[in-house]
Amino acid sequence: MDYLNKNISINLKSIRREKGMSMDEVSEQTGVSKSMLGQIERGEANPTIGTLGKIVSGLRVDLQDLTRAPGIGVYEVNREKLIPTKEVPGRYAVYTYFPYEKNRLFEIYEIEIEPGACYVSGAHGQGTNEYIVVHDGELTLEIEKSFYHVKREDAICFETAVAHTYWNKGQNKLKFITVFMFKM
Repeated sequence: MDYLNKNISINLKSIRREKGMSMDEVSEQTGVSKSMLGQIERGEANPTIGTLGKIVSGLRVDLQDLTRAPGIGVYEVNREKLIPTKEVPGRYAVYTYFPYEKNRLFEIYEIEIEPGACYVSGAHGQGTNEYIVVHDGELTLEIEKSFYHVKREDAICFETAVAHTYWNKGQNKLKFITVFMFKM
């Protein structure tokens, strides 16, 4: 399940309970079947924009009320259920743990790069720093024609105002966590 479907799952269940509505009542108000609503609440469905439109109209809420990060004390991300948000099969995959949110000062991703491949990233704007921790393999990071080698269990931090490239020049898959921090 990706982060957006997880948000929708948690928020739909919360909105339904806050309104004191049963699944039958929500189904009647939205025109979405009870079974589909159950699948959405359990995070088993990937609702279309049309289905989301019916839900927000029937419940009289904003789309943002369904999609924003839920205001809960604990937000668990199960890596096995994440699907890549960016991917070129046989080259790289990017998994989103905590995406950009208006009131959050950071983002967290995991990037996997196959041997001999690279992932090119554009500039992220002034005032953004990137922190990387390598879990498996060795990262060769290229920033403005300078190269930095980051080994397993080591880390690096840099300003991301310019384009940069993550290279896997090793023989094994490269895996690392990257955190973007935004200055206010």
